[in-house]
Order: sequence, then C-alpha cells, then structure tokens
Amino acid sequence: MVLIKLNMIETGNNISRLRKEKGLSIKEIQEAMGFNTPQAIFKWQRGETLPSVDNLVVLAQLFETTIDEIIAKEK
Repeated sequence: MVLIKLNMIETGNNISRLRKEKGLSIKEIQEAMGFNTPQAIFKWQRGETLPSVDNLVVLAQLFETTIDEIIAKEK
C-alpha cells in the first residue's frame, strides 16, 4: 500500500493563487469563514498548517473549484 503525503507548501501556494485568481482579499475570506482574525489564512498560505476538512469545503466553494485543486500531493 502506498500512502499519499500532502505538500503543505504547495497547498499554501494553491490557496494563495486561487484566492488571487478570484480577486478575494484575506479579509473577505476571513469574513466568509467567520474567523475573528486572519491568522489561520496566513498560516495556510505560508504552508505552516493545512485547513481542516470543513474549511477546505468552504474554500472550494469560495474559489469555485474542488478540494483536489487546493490540496497538493507529494510527487
């Protein structure tokens, strides 16, 4: 069995790129997700942490894409 490893840095790059392509600001995502501060979003974009599954669902809706397009897998 081969396990798939997620690439946090590339996932962060994907989040940043998709956000910019949709013309969304960090503040707009923060408000849409109901966060008090934008710190989690900054950490995702830097590849320090990954969004939880429920947050990935919201991001996919905001970016009008799939979770697979957000998450980067190791090659």
